[in-house]
Amino acid sequence: MNKRVLVILGHPSNHSFCAALSSAYVGASRALGHDVQVLELGALNFDPLLRQGYRQEQPLEPDLLHAQALMNWAQHLVFVFPIWWGGIPALLKGFLDRVLLPGFAFKYRSDSPFPEQLLKGRSADLLVCMDTPPWYYRWVYRMPGLEQMRRTTLRFCGIRPKKTLTFGPIISSNAKQRDAWLQRVRKLAGTR
Repeated sequence: MNKRVLVILGHPSNHSFCAALSSAYVGASRALGHDVQVLELGALNFDPLLRQGYRQEQPLEPDLLHAQALMNWAQHLVFVFPIWWGGIPALLKGFLDRVLLPGFAFKYRSDSPFPEQLLKGRSADLLVCMDTPPWYYRWVYRMPGLEQMRRTTLRFCGIRPKKTLTFGPIISSNAKQRDAWLQRVRKLAGTR
């Protein structure tokens, strides 16, 4: 069954290994007949700062309105990003702050301390690069960036995280390792 897939490249450069992972996923997914759209955050024009919090409406730039339309359209989202300083890059965080707004991604209710999840019915995969060995990031650091994305961002809005693949250490990887990682991503695309 063909799906509508949105791939979000959260690395600011389209010359990174994250970009290569994104391209591998997109190519494999399209080869299977899925309808795939791509957002390269580094190419979008928007202010990543939510300047007044939720106290005052901050008009969305055209690129962010388009991003929201694509998120509404998508059945499955794929976030591709690096771990920097234990968390997600500022560009991705700013993007999420600006697009996952009340009334779009969630809605506060007077009858419950928990918001209504407005993006229910969607699933997501995370493809994550790091220079830390993934086992160390998991067991010693306790995966703060991944927990933030899966639990307090995606699930909060109703998006169900499915698979998280971590790749690293990127800094000391060789071509054979990178080819194997790209193949893992192509295989994952084939299961969606």
